[in-house]
Amino acid sequence: MHLEYRGREGIQSLTSSPFSGIFLSFHQRAFAVTPTDPSPPTARVRLLDIPPHVAPTPTHPIRVRARPMPAGERIALHMHAWAQLAYASRGVMRLGAEGCTWMVPPSRAVFVPPHVPHEVVIVEDAYLRTLYIDESVVPPGLDTCRVVEMSGLLREIIAALDADGLDARRERLLGELALDEITRSEPLPLSVPMPKEKRLRALCESLLADPGNTDPLEYWATSVGASTRTIARLFRQELGMSFSQWRQQAVLARAIPLLTRGRALSQIAHELGYQSQSAFSAMFRRAFGQSPRAFMMRDAEQTPERTDDVDADDSIMEQFPQP
Repeated sequence: MHLEYRGREGIQSLTSSPFSGIFLSFHQRAFAVTPTDPSPPTARVRLLDIPPHVAPTPTHPIRVRARPMPAGERIALHMHAWAQLAYASRGVMRLGAEGCTWMVPPSRAVFVPPHVPHEVVIVEDAYLRTLYIDESVVPPGLDTCRVVEMSGLLREIIAALDADGLDARRERLLGELALDEITRSEPLPLSVPMPKEKRLRALCESLLADPGNTDPLEYWATSVGASTRTIARLFRQELGMSFSQWRQQAVLARAIPLLTRGRALSQIAHELGYQSQSAFSAMFRRAFGQSPRAFMMRDAEQTPERTDDVDADDSIMEQFPQP
């Protein structure tokens, strides 16, 4: 591969090998890894760029980065030396890491440990608030990616940490409280495992983009140039589940953002390929142990999100003009 680093003299070459297409940036201990696979034609890919003032250090172990992101934006596969808790105070993002993908609505956040390659796709216009956590203060046990509930308290802590002119004592106290709240947050089973095999990966990506598609396995196998038997075997071999089980996980991942937006259950059921609201509700209850309605009521009890993230008269797309 061809390795480069970004120094004062610009991008410098380090070495090369038969594996190409990887970019490493040592700027602020952040590594951006761009795979050789091309991005979808509609995706706008940006490489990682961490401003120095938001990079965590042992002296300032908790930092917040906040910015609007338009739908269709993709932050290329990358990793860094710190952990992060990423959530969208508005909109929906999809984060992929460790062979899984998570659909993350405003009521949820995804935790990523240090040194774990991950990428982010913005599904709907979003305002991201990312908590960067220095490796020296990551609590024990937080060693894998997970989706957690965003409590009202954690939202307010992150907003407070993002304030200007924060003194050292308040920064330390808020940081400690944030870590305690993250540790107490309940992990949620919202991950969708993703395969490595090229044909199966293409199939899964297509279904994630259209989880309400009810075409049978035979159709999807043909669409990626494989036999039904081969694809069924790959699902078991790579993901440890059947095609129908995986599709249900994809449906649930998409259902959560729709539920948190207050969409009618009948509309959600129809959009996700279910013939009736009751069939969708039964599936949801089996997966989460509660009905969609109970799930929505619990989210409604969360503290309302602040509305001062961006000026109300400015749209996210206006702040991010197209190139």
